[in-house]
Amino acid sequence: MTHASPPLSPALKTRLLGVLGVVLLPHALHLAPWISLLAALGLLWHALHLRHAIPLPNRLLLAVLMLAGTAAVWLTHGGIFGRDGGVSFLVLLTVLKLLESRTRRDGGLLGLLGLFLLLTLFLFDQGPLTALWALGAFALLLGLLQVAVCVAVLGLVGVALGYPYAGSLVAGAGFTLTSTAIVMQMLQERGDISAPKGRRIVSILLLEDLAIVPLLALVAFLAPGGEGLTLVDRLVGVGTGIGAIAALVVAGVYLLNPMFRLLAASRAREVMTAAALLVVLGSALWMQLGGLSAAMGAFLAGVLLSESSFRHQLEADVEPFRGILLGLFFLAVGMALDLSVIADNWRLVAVSVAALMVLKAAIIYGVARLNKAGHPEALERTVLMAQGGEFAFVLYSAAFSVGLLNAENTAILNAIVIVSMALTPVMVVLHDRLRPVPKVSLDGLEAPDGLSGQVLIVGFGRFGQIACQPLLARRVAINIIDDDAEMIRAAETFGFKVWFGDGTRLDILKAAGADRARAVVIATDKKETTTRIARLVRHEFPNAVVLARAWDRAHALELIREGVDHQMREMFHSALALGGEVLEVLGVDPDEIGAISEGVIKRDAERFALQMTGDIYSGKSLIIGNAEHTVKAAS
Repeated sequence: MTHASPPLSPALKTRLLGVLGVVLLPHALHLAPWISLLAALGLLWHALHLRHAIPLPNRLLLAVLMLAGTAAVWLTHGGIFGRDGGVSFLVLLTVLKLLESRTRRDGGLLGLLGLFLLLTLFLFDQGPLTALWALGAFALLLGLLQVAVCVAVLGLVGVALGYPYAGSLVAGAGFTLTSTAIVMQMLQERGDISAPKGRRIVSILLLEDLAIVPLLALVAFLAPGGEGLTLVDRLVGVGTGIGAIAALVVAGVYLLNPMFRLLAASRAREVMTAAALLVVLGSALWMQLGGLSAAMGAFLAGVLLSESSFRHQLEADVEPFRGILLGLFFLAVGMALDLSVIADNWRLVAVSVAALMVLKAAIIYGVARLNKAGHPEALERTVLMAQGGEFAFVLYSAAFSVGLLNAENTAILNAIVIVSMALTPVMVVLHDRLRPVPKVSLDGLEAPDGLSGQVLIVGFGRFGQIACQPLLARRVAINIIDDDAEMIRAAETFGFKVWFGDGTRLDILKAAGADRARAVVIATDKKETTTRIARLVRHEFPNAVVLARAWDRAHALELIREGVDHQMREMFHSALALGGEVLEVLGVDPDEIGAISEGVIKRDAERFALQMTGDIYSGKSLIIGNAEHTVKAAS
């Protein structure tokens, strides 16, 4: 069931006009800052006379913020803050405060918009449809199953505690939605966001986030107080909600790109930022007028913006706010926690947190195993996603506004979600410390024993694989060792025989034939490991010629001081070759390119020799810089 929205109040009209008058129009039309000032003063006079619509403290706050926004525009045009950042930041905060009183009953606009703008950046990064299709049909079905089962099972917790069915269903649905902000941050810190297991978690997060749309619609349909409505009234309400969603989607598909194309012609980044913010706010208002939640409109706006042709430009414009929005979100979460509620209902909160997290963890683990994830990956996913999330606050606020939850129950549910979110980092730390160290399977691997050959290669990564090719082409007898079991198995499928062994151990080097080899090539990935092996080989096998892969110039100098006979910086010749390719593209004669490259190599060798007896700055005059002949583009 949907509810008709009240007509726009004069206060809301004033705030919306203030946003347009102070922020967007003067920039989009490139008008003088004094026009912004006049518009703000006129709107200010109107706002101060809304005695019955806005209390006096709020009117004064509105006046101050409108003047502050105009001053920001003025100072930006004067060059104090710069056109790129200062006004966009102040515009964001001004718009948030101007509209905060409208949605205070929905949980506070600062946290709400902080959440949705942060989520919009997440959608820019991932691309909602791209990430969802990456799941695959079977995995997508399992993800939907995870959401449905979690809603049903977690809802039973509320029923078991004696709460009504409708309220329990909303409570369980809210806890089903995992915290995208927390999990994304942890995936980035752990370096797993681009790994296959990280991409699967991201896709499930996106699927759960999209579930807020039908869940908010469900809240509207479950809302009490519709006993007096006829079937026609219900159908009209449902049709109005569906029509509002359809109109928003159609407008996003067909109007967003032309609008941003027009605004992009102004070449003012703050215009794009303000327009993106107004799209989110306007969509929220439109959905509210359609009898649905403003949160649903804001979320759909984020999805539509992430699918527009200007998503990358918008991402670059809004990216500076990512850290601010993340901090704003967590600040709003902390401010939403009522410690007195926890103190008065600590037994209920403790039991609910434990029950909901355990049940949700069991469902997540089971679905992960059904999707053929291994035990370690399924367990890690369970630990990361067992908490409630930020969309629970949106859902609970919507349920409270329509009467499905009372104030006390809403505060308790918010406290439960916040406690579960606070426990997540602790659970992750315990998981990382208590999980067993994965044992490397040595099945099918052979350790070196009594090998002999002309050359020993230690390390068979991207560098060693290329370095061995000239030797094999000349049919030189070589032995290769590496301590990466998976790489050894992969190399075997390409016709290589690599022995399993740690090159930092003297016994392994002797078993691999280092004492009989004419040359030892050290091609390991980590520079600390390379230096350690070089020191060991030079000390224990003085007759062998030692050649090593250097990570950079400083590492090359270090290797020479350790007694390495020849070092090769891994990027030097490839970068030099690429520079030659650029000259060829520019039409330079190949013979001249060869002479230039030889000159670069000669100067680099002279500089390296000077650095051996001096420091890293020795021979700086041999570098060809561009500071004196930089060509600046015409403004």
